[in-house]
Amino acid sequence: MVLVPLTLLFALTTTGFEAENDSISPVLDHYFSTVFDANQPGGAVALVQNDSLIYQAGFGLADIETRAQITVNTLFNLGSISKTFVANGILMLQEQGKLSVEDNLLKYFPEFKNQDFARTIKISHLLTHTSGLPDNRNVAQNPVFYLTAKDAENWYPVTQTDELVFPPGTKYQYSNPAFNALALIIEKVSGVKWQEFIIENIMRPSGMSTSTITDGPHPESGVSHGYVEEKGQWQELDYGEEPTFPAAGNGGVWSSVSELILYEKALQNGTFLKPETIENSRTVKRFNNWQGDTAPFIGWSWFIGKSPSGLRTVGHTGSQGGFLCNYVTVPEKNIHFIILCNTPRDVDGMTERMFEILQL
Repeated sequence: MVLVPLTLLFALTTTGFEAENDSISPVLDHYFSTVFDANQPGGAVALVQNDSLIYQAGFGLADIETRAQITVNTLFNLGSISKTFVANGILMLQEQGKLSVEDNLLKYFPEFKNQDFARTIKISHLLTHTSGLPDNRNVAQNPVFYLTAKDAENWYPVTQTDELVFPPGTKYQYSNPAFNALALIIEKVSGVKWQEFIIENIMRPSGMSTSTITDGPHPESGVSHGYVEEKGQWQELDYGEEPTFPAAGNGGVWSSVSELILYEKALQNGTFLKPETIENSRTVKRFNNWQGDTAPFIGWSWFIGKSPSGLRTVGHTGSQGGFLCNYVTVPEKNIHFIILCNTPRDVDGMTERMFEILQL
């Protein structure tokens, strides 16, 4: 095993950062080549430090039928990494004075069966998975409906709940419908489709020219398909096979490692949100009535944790259909890396290996 300190890898030249030695690329190439088979669905990886691209590569097949290869520009469904885009859209509208994270849900969803519930639940609770709302969608009983159901159809059953799982703000329970609701709030406040709002106000200013967001079926071209292996055969598992896949607020963004690099750069540079807003969004949110067994660990959608050496990390995982992803930043070292897969692989193990190689 080769451990290479990043501080030894790069020197500033007239053309930017260049490798003093190329030790890290062969290490990463060798490792990811053992993880991904060139003739199977695979993944893409990118690593950046101080705005300088250290490594990026694609491995395996984006499409089993066409044999199209995965490149650093291949679009993957990001799963729940999409939630960070929705959260940033909410924060943008707050900066514009058009809403507040302290607004209650009755303001936006008068159709709540129990309006007392809606009065006590705030946007801030949705952003932190602390609303106490149940995921009462009957997906197993009605899978055909949920194969095409969008955000509104996925959110509506939650508004008809008769009871909360816990009082808002007291505990954590991950909620996909919460982000369907947040996407709908963006639509109600902005007056345009929420996908259009995110593309125009976040993706385009960031330079994410090919990234897009599901609005029903997935994009027809330029994307990888998600796959799972069953009895030695690859089976497609994305739109049309996976119920709730069209519910885009919780997992509808499609992007590449090359454009997610631009997304993180835009965040760090305050391109579409004020730097103080971004810093606040990546700070753990605590509620006065907290009763959870563990301390809060979420900002405005971002998960805040620690690397093996104890460095603060900020990021989000993503899983949907055959797609499995991770998005990690280490602010103290100004390091950012992304792993996108179009078939379930040990992304946690890959992340740990990245930490190990980078000595983080």
